Amino acid sequence: MLDWVGGRKPDHPMATMKKAREWIAGLPGHDAFKALEEITTWLDSINTTEGFKPDYRLELIDLLDQAAKNHQQKLALEYLGAPRLRKFHENRLWQACFGFWKTLGAAYLQCIEQFQAGVPGSGKVKKDLPLLAGRTLRALTVQIKWFLQRYALIEDRIWKDLGRVYLFAESQGFGAQRTAIYPGAHGESSIQEEFLKALMLVVSSPDSLPPTGIHIVERAVAHLGKGFVIKPRAALHCNFFFDLSMHKPPSRVHKGMAFGPMVRFFGAGAAEQALRDLMREIEDKDGVPSDVHLGGDFDKEAVLSVLAHLEEYWAGTPAERTVQRRELATRLTVVHGFPEVLRWIGAVVKTNPPENTDPEASECWIAFNASDGGYGALLPQVSGDWVHVGNLLGLRTETETNCRVGIVRRIARDRHGQRRVGIQVLGKVAILVSLSPADSADTSDTASGAASAVLLSDKPDKNGEVALLMRAGGFMQKQRIRMRVRDRAYLLAPSALIEGGKEFDWARFKALKQL
Repeated sequence: MLDWVGGRKPDHPMATMKKAREWIAGLPGHDAFKALEEITTWLDSINTTEGFKPDYRLELIDLLDQAAKNHQQKLALEYLGAPRLRKFHENRLWQACFGFWKTLGAAYLQCIEQFQAGVPGSGKVKKDLPLLAGRTLRALTVQIKWFLQRYALIEDRIWKDLGRVYLFAESQGFGAQRTAIYPGAHGESSIQEEFLKALMLVVSSPDSLPPTGIHIVERAVAHLGKGFVIKPRAALHCNFFFDLSMHKPPSRVHKGMAFGPMVRFFGAGAAEQALRDLMREIEDKDGVPSDVHLGGDFDKEAVLSVLAHLEEYWAGTPAERTVQRRELATRLTVVHGFPEVLRWIGAVVKTNPPENTDPEASECWIAFNASDGGYGALLPQVSGDWVHVGNLLGLRTETETNCRVGIVRRIARDRHGQRRVGIQVLGKVAILVSLSPADSADTSDTASGAASAVLLSDKPDKNGEVALLMRAGGFMQKQRIRMRVRDRAYLLAPSALIEGGKEFDWARFKALKQL
């Protein structure tokens, strides 16, 4: 029936605040999954129901937003804390969290659209426009983070919505106005700051970090966001640009680029120095300061490593490639994990012809470019869910007889959903060796305390050093070791740990003498 008189409440279970609060009170407090799914369903129903007065619609959305806070935080930490989840559970966590933020962002955006359309009663939310725009941008930023956690291609609608919300705030004159976007000590911000947090997160090359690193980047960007800067024209410290009308991701400014009135230039600004100050403070205090909220407890070195990554990508002059890439198309046989790498290298030495040593669990990837430092490769659709930044690989091209060792450094998805990885190859060779403490009386390969490792150097470098890949925790700064290579033994002294992974230590040793 048409409502000629007007003023009737919509046919919805949350048509009154009393009913809405009763539904919220009935949420399963012990089941974060179910609670968040129910909240997302309610948000979606509000988005698709006509007749809510704009101010009441906002009140309902805010109620559900606040009710979801603890539940979505719990699931997000579970996702981050267990990267080797079963696929079904990982999917369920991701869908629940991402689905909530997508629906919440759409709800706040709808309020803005109703104001722009002049819906009756929309004037009552005019005072709340900074809050609406800020929460929409924050929801879009969290969606970006969830895309990044899966190394997925960020949807074009994200760039479209970021651009139009920021443009709306500029046109209304409150882009730089600070306001309480959320209650609490860290809820005050501005539309400009929230917009820049989303953009700076994307230009910080998060796809070359593991999921925990992506999380730390997002938290560091949020902490340092006040220092970011944006200009309508190219300016000092504005190393990146974003076109509000193009619905494309931000990019680095390049010489000779043409730009129109919808382009905004941005960069780290004062946050670059604040980042360096924070790194120094972490070193001095031997830990992360209490006022830096990273959403979890993280190792100091892990945090410093991520901050150093940010320092590199926020710099005015990006690091240049030190090696030339060349296009090619060749198959890569790949295994993963330290034990599998050791087994394969050992099998290649013992088997003739070596092509017959491809492990049963190996995968075939397609390398599309190469350099002296590694490969860019396409992953098959059937590739396992084990692929993460930092994975150790054994690999061999179809034209080689010996295998080498590499580390996954970058993961991304193209527009066809195909996963692409960047692989750094370690050393020029991969030779199976045996290591034992230098003071051990037993010098055989099977001696007590002997451990298999991979020699990555065909000869000592100009400093007399060789590189070794050892089991995680194998590198000890003060312990000399005996290395057996086939029928020869060498005395090595530790020089430096290059990188420590979950499965391996990659380190340099000084070759002292042959034993």
